[in-house]
Amino acid sequence: MTALKEKRISIVGVPMNLGADRLGVDLGPVAIRYAGVKGRLERLGYDFEDRGDIQVVRPENARDAKSNLKYLDEVVRVNTELCNSVADIMSEGRFPLVLGGDHSIAIGTIAGVLQHKKNLGVIWFDAHGDINTAETSPSGNIHGMPVAVALGLGHERLIGIGGAENKLNPKNIVLIGSRDLDSGERKLLKELGVTVFTMHEVDLIGMPKVMEEAIRVASDGTDGVHVSFDMDAMDPFYATGTGTRVAGGLSYRESHLALELIAQAGIMTSAEFVEVNPLIDNKNETAETAVALMDSLLGGWLL
Repeated sequence: MTALKEKRISIVGVPMNLGADRLGVDLGPVAIRYAGVKGRLERLGYDFEDRGDIQVVRPENARDAKSNLKYLDEVVRVNTELCNSVADIMSEGRFPLVLGGDHSIAIGTIAGVLQHKKNLGVIWFDAHGDINTAETSPSGNIHGMPVAVALGLGHERLIGIGGAENKLNPKNIVLIGSRDLDSGERKLLKELGVTVFTMHEVDLIGMPKVMEEAIRVASDGTDGVHVSFDMDAMDPFYATGTGTRVAGGLSYRESHLALELIAQAGIMTSAEFVEVNPLIDNKNETAETAVALMDSLLGGWLL
C-alpha cells in the first residue's frame, strides 16, 4: 500500500531543544537516522532524499527584556528557515518529512505547507494541547504553542512566519491522545471548537471510530492534511525516550493503526515526528518506534 501519489520524499532535520528548554530532543534527528529511516522508506519504494539539518544555535540567555518566551529570536529564525525549506520541497513536487527536535518546529513546518495548501487540515497526536500563548503558558516554552501560532494566536513574530495571512481554520484541526491540558488551553479549545479526542474517547469508542471522525474533520473542504506526531502521545511504556512523558497514552498498536488509517485515506500533504530524546531512551528504542510509525504512515503493509 502506497500512501502518496508521488513516491518522492525529502527529509529535513531540526535539532532544536530551545522550544522545550530541555537537553536531548536536539539529538532526535540523528537518532531517527541511526534507527534506519532511509532504508525503511526506500524499501517502500520511495525516492528518498535527505536535505540534512537546519543549524540551531543555543543563545546564552533564555529570555530577553522584551518577552517572557524562551529563546524567541532563535526559535523564530530556525522556524523561518524551516518554513522556506518545506515550501521549497513542496515546490519540487516532493513530500516533506520533518524530524524533530521539540514540537515548536511545527510552527515552521505548517507555515511552509501553507505556502502551497491554503486550506490545510491537521491531525495532531500529542499528550498536550500545544495551544498556549504567552499569556496562558506557565513556562514560556514555545513547544507548547505551535497550534496557537498556526491559528494566528500568540506573539506577532511567531505568527508572522510564513505570513500572518496563512493560517489554519480551527474546524479542520484534530487533537488525538490529549491527557494533559492547561486551564487556558481547555478554555481556548472549547471557544474555538477544535475537535479533541482525549484518551477518554480513545478508550470509550476505540481508535477506528476516532480516526474515522478525525479524517473526516481534517479533510472536510481542505486541500490535504498535515500529520504531526509527538512521541509523548504514546504511553511512556512504548516511548521511554521522550521529554514530557504522561502516563496513560496510546499503545503501540493504537498508534500504528491510527497512522495506517491515515495512509489508507490518501489525504496527506506532509508529516513530522518530534520529541525523540535519546538521552533518556533505552538503546534508541523510541527512535526505532518513530521509524516504524513512519513506515505505517507512508504505506508499509504486511501483505
